[in-house]
Amino acid sequence: MYRHQIATRSFACLAVLLIIQSQVLACTGITLKSEDGAVVFGRSMEWGTFDLNSRIVIVPRGHEFTGHTPDQKTGLVWEATHGFVGLDAPSMGEGLIVDGMNERGLSVNGFYHPGFAEYEAYDPAKASQSIGPGDVITYLLSTCATVKEVRTALTEVRVTPVIAPSLGMAPPAHLIVTEPSGTAIVIEFLKGEVVIFDAPLGVITNAPNYDWHITNLRNYLNLSPVALPDKKIEELNFSPLGGGSGMIGLPGDFTPPSRFVRAVAFTATARPTDTGSETMYEVFRILDNFNLPLGAAEGDGDETTTGMRSSTIWTTAYDTKNLILQYHTQHNRRVRQVDLKKIDFAASKQLLYVELDSNKKQDIEDVTPSE
Repeated sequence: MYRHQIATRSFACLAVLLIIQSQVLACTGITLKSEDGAVVFGRSMEWGTFDLNSRIVIVPRGHEFTGHTPDQKTGLVWEATHGFVGLDAPSMGEGLIVDGMNERGLSVNGFYHPGFAEYEAYDPAKASQSIGPGDVITYLLSTCATVKEVRTALTEVRVTPVIAPSLGMAPPAHLIVTEPSGTAIVIEFLKGEVVIFDAPLGVITNAPNYDWHITNLRNYLNLSPVALPDKKIEELNFSPLGGGSGMIGLPGDFTPPSRFVRAVAFTATARPTDTGSETMYEVFRILDNFNLPLGAAEGDGDETTTGMRSSTIWTTAYDTKNLILQYHTQHNRRVRQVDLKKIDFAASKQLLYVELDSNKKQDIEDVTPSE
């Protein structure tokens, strides 16, 4: 089942469900565009229950995938039309890609959506058309080059509730898809249907549904990068205590609605950038505002967080024009890069894995003058 909705349509009653959310859900995604036309999507990955042990995965053209089903029958089988580079999450499930961009510049990024994601009921007779939530990003990256193709591709599969053993449930997810033109959509799974929202702001967080977040922005129309003017009351003159007074009222907590508002405010007031590489820098600067300590993201946190330094496990930025992935991690904030243009996606049909951190320590340059 499939239907399309425009982002400005609202289900305001969903706000009530925010009250019963027991977890702080913390992934944040933003989009910036440079003067030369490069569109960069960046996101932070927060997960505070256990380390995802993510790796870079290079997926070649022609690699064969098999979709998962709730009863472990063989699901949809397909070959990769497009090679892509992604980040996996083997701690949640082998083969699970949560973030990536393909050689055509299409970026697909997954975000947690608990309490709202509800997948289509599984029909064993249609197993060959079925995939699980963990297959969707891989399916779209390997078969689609544009947002238009994504819309079509989603009508040809059935996304069913395949349980992830590490979670004990089907991963509740929604996705944002961005193409090099800047066109973006948010994909949600609501009451068993695929629902697509136009996403011109290029911003995403977590619950509730995307259209609720858009409506909620109306509560913050007063925000401005311009300082408030001086004001005279009776015989007294008052002026702002310092810079930033135009942003008074900007919510500062970790909840998805507050982070969505901040992400929109920060991207709308970002400095102009000339190139994709400079835009990547600006994306990382903005996303630094959303880094979280341990205990402030999904889950309660326990001994499985041993060795972790942050709930923000990694941060990625994708230049969809120049086909560049950059990232830094909880262990090393040095920015590293993968250039998709230098990868031969036809060289082999085998997956290639690259560790995010060759050494889980901060890379520090010693600039102490020598005598």
